[in-house]
Amino acid sequence: MEPFHTQLHFTTFHGESVFLLNLPVLETNPSFHVFDQSTRKGHLANGSNNIILNPTFEDELSNWSGKGCNILLHESMEEGKILPLYGKFFASATNRTRSWNGIEQEITGRVQTKLAYEVTAIVRIYGGNVADANIQATLWVQSQDINEQYIKIAISQATDKGWVQLQGKFLLNGSPLKVIIFLEGPPPGTDILINRLVVKHAEKAPRPLRPSMKNEAFGVNIIENSNLDDGINGWFPLGNCSLNMEFGSPIELPPMARNSLGMQERLSGRYILVTNRADTWMGPAQMISGKLKLYLTYQVSAWVKIGPGSTSPQIVNVALSIDGNWVNGGQVEFNNGSWHEVGGSFRIDKQPSNVMVYIQGPAAGVDLMVAGLYIFPVDRRARFKLLKKQTDKIRKRDLILKFSSSKANNVSGAFVKVEQIQNFFPFGSCITRSSIDNEDLVRFLVKNFNWVVFGNELKWSWTEPQQGNFNYKDADELLNFCKNNNLEVRGHCIFWEVEYAIQPWVQGLNKSDLTTAVQNRLTDLVTRYKGKFRHYDVDNEMLHGSFYKDRLGKDIQATMFRTSHQLDPSATLFVNDYHIEDGSDVRSSPEDYIRQILDLQRQGAPVGGIGLQGHIDSPVGPIVSSALDKLGTLGLPIWFTELDVSSANEFIRADDLEVMLREAFAHPAVEGIILWGFWELYMSRENAHLVNAEGKINAAGKRYLALKKEWLSRARGYIDVQGEFRFRGFYGTYNIEINSPTTKINRTFVVDKGESPLAINIDL
Repeated sequence: MEPFHTQLHFTTFHGESVFLLNLPVLETNPSFHVFDQSTRKGHLANGSNNIILNPTFEDELSNWSGKGCNILLHESMEEGKILPLYGKFFASATNRTRSWNGIEQEITGRVQTKLAYEVTAIVRIYGGNVADANIQATLWVQSQDINEQYIKIAISQATDKGWVQLQGKFLLNGSPLKVIIFLEGPPPGTDILINRLVVKHAEKAPRPLRPSMKNEAFGVNIIENSNLDDGINGWFPLGNCSLNMEFGSPIELPPMARNSLGMQERLSGRYILVTNRADTWMGPAQMISGKLKLYLTYQVSAWVKIGPGSTSPQIVNVALSIDGNWVNGGQVEFNNGSWHEVGGSFRIDKQPSNVMVYIQGPAAGVDLMVAGLYIFPVDRRARFKLLKKQTDKIRKRDLILKFSSSKANNVSGAFVKVEQIQNFFPFGSCITRSSIDNEDLVRFLVKNFNWVVFGNELKWSWTEPQQGNFNYKDADELLNFCKNNNLEVRGHCIFWEVEYAIQPWVQGLNKSDLTTAVQNRLTDLVTRYKGKFRHYDVDNEMLHGSFYKDRLGKDIQATMFRTSHQLDPSATLFVNDYHIEDGSDVRSSPEDYIRQILDLQRQGAPVGGIGLQGHIDSPVGPIVSSALDKLGTLGLPIWFTELDVSSANEFIRADDLEVMLREAFAHPAVEGIILWGFWELYMSRENAHLVNAEGKINAAGKRYLALKKEWLSRARGYIDVQGEFRFRGFYGTYNIEINSPTTKINRTFVVDKGESPLAINIDL
């Protein structure tokens, strides 16, 4: 029987990994660079750090072997048209009859566990009548119990035109019996060429400096003549459109800007009217070069409106051209003649030379109106003060500890020390089957989280990669792990609506067979795990995909919810989608999400919760809070289900994470926060980790731990003459220590959620 290998159906979208085969992954950030043949270099020495033997084939094919195919040594090919980029030689894996055939080397004994390694390969393809194909670097690991595991290190598109640099990282757990690294991927008949392979201990990046932010002009608009007090001076038309000033726009700041800036002077009521628009990108523009500062988070806000002439909803986008690169400052979609708020945010991490802001989007021929454009740096610390007050109001309760004792004289005046040992609010993380083999990761997880979600192991593409070939082993083992460590579990996900996430055999079914397959999936999964998952994301990302709805009709999504509830009434059923909370995606505004939920409910779908994935950049509190306020009107619990923030600077990452955690914890509709991982190389998003691959907690991790500590109540004092001690504390479990001259007593008590003061009797 042939060994089973990946068919390279892996990719990453908005922070979530798509696995179309059961391939455990410990890798992030694969990248590549294409070299021109003219950049050919001389021999590169192996170096003591490289664990690959004979990495540039100076010793011919020593230490290398073919994986199901032949390997050959070359000085050149195609009459000198293909030459090595490094050194004098390169090798080819030829006569490949399977996509997993390639070139390999055993690295057992030279690779160490719990160390991060970076892999760099110089590769290209040849023959097979294809101009480009994916090449993947993979580890084959055999454990002490003879179980096998394939770990994807990196994947990139190679070409027959030049050499490509393939890069990635990996980390091994446990004590493997045997480890082999190999290259695979192109279709049969296509040769893999390799010029060099380096596997070495990953260099630690220099720790970034904490950005200095002193005397910043928070809340000050950098847009010149925003109120058009000086006509349209400072503005110019982008393209051959016409700009004119008119009257009749709102005089109040848009709500999200008002929440950030407080009460400001009213707007002028003047607006820019853009006519003669011959293309979507045409609109008003202004140069703001030199006005942006590094690492500050800028909020964008404006009133926008469109003229008559459109027959479908139109998108209006505030965009920035930063040294020629497009940056999204926020967008909104609408189809009526009313004024609408457009809002968003952005940040720069290197000083640009030229920056232009412009408003674009509606179809050619549709007039555009813009009023009160504001771009200003936000004062996060001022916002945090408000959030702390809101948090105290909704997450705490007044407590009265009433002490009684047969020795009444000893109660009054005794010293009381109260320490909260657990906050009941759910904080969770994504885990994978491979991540729980890392003992250090598990220790951090169990200590600092009380909920988890599986990254891929419950997805249909994982549990049934080929029709009738089921794999529940990984999910079963993860559930057992959670049970042993008292971790509650979300079920992610029963279905996934976007087509790229659906395995080929499902995509190939006709309507009748697809209907049967969907019913079987529901019955198999939900019945098997009845009562074991507290939540289910029933049909993931319905705002961004419609695979099942297009093929089985609009009612299928509600049917998925109804059937799931029938099979497991104890599970809360969630919708789950992304970019709801940041204003960056017109497909997933809070209003669209609300319409979708109400439509499902009208069809009888028992929607029990709202999932916000939370893959976000440069978050601004009032924008996030505005989305939560709108969704909160539905009266359903809101969870952040896949939260991550990304920045190469760990201090900026920490600040972004604090924004999201404080906004969520301070909002009464939010009932849980799940991070989409926390450990480097076990996350699908680059520069989002709280702990590096080898266990060091970075600034973002320290900020998370500091907030968790802040959200545990502590109190000190003395029992009064009535035998009482009063304080206000978070919901959760507490230890109390009572000290008097004659005795020392310890007790435990629980504070449940409630608004009225809670009296707790403690018998001494």
